[in-house]
Amino acid sequence: MSVITISREFGSEGDTIAQKTAKALGYHFVDKHFIGDILAQYGYVEFDKAYQTLPTFWERFDAQRNKQRDVMVRMLNQVIQAVAHHGDVVILGRSGFEVLSGFADVLHVRLQAPFAVRVGRVMESQNLTFDQADALVRESDKVRLAFVEEFYKVPWGAINAFDLVINTDKIAPTLAVDWILDAVNSHKFEPITDKSTAAIEVDRILADAVSDELGCHKSHRLVTA
Repeated sequence: MSVITISREFGSEGDTIAQKTAKALGYHFVDKHFIGDILAQYGYVEFDKAYQTLPTFWERFDAQRNKQRDVMVRMLNQVIQAVAHHGDVVILGRSGFEVLSGFADVLHVRLQAPFAVRVGRVMESQNLTFDQADALVRESDKVRLAFVEEFYKVPWGAINAFDLVINTDKIAPTLAVDWILDAVNSHKFEPITDKSTAAIEVDRILADAVSDELGCHKSHRLVTA
């Protein structure tokens, strides 16, 4: 397995699980900050702002605004593909599960928990009142659902897009990491016949930018005869 994508609900402890998984495997960890830095090199410094801003009813009829968003999402997809092509990486969020769907060497993981549990965790971790945490979790869910369904036409709650779905209310983070590691280590694929991320065509300048940002110019690919 060369790539793991981790999709998570806000408050599901997905960030911690993703980082621990990457550390345990010795993989690169890629999150919104990493992707944002790469996008900024290409002039897309407003991506995070655009991601967090849900389009209003009238903005949906603004052709110029929609075109700009479409261009940003296409660039986001190219960055995720370039990261996957580099190999040995855990990609957190940014719809990596859909961008990299269908590749044999990618494990897609979804981390979730009941709404009330997530609100409680956010209250504790960010020292918020119940109403503040409730509003924050609702807004995060709304933004993620809108982004995935608007640009990728995939229902946010569809679990058939994932290889492993974990409820972190009942499964502790350490056990969740162990399950992911077991899935990675037990999966075998034939790189000659199966569709692999090694076959992704990546612009050389973008590939170099990703390697520079990772601080790694090593090939993580298997050499086949």
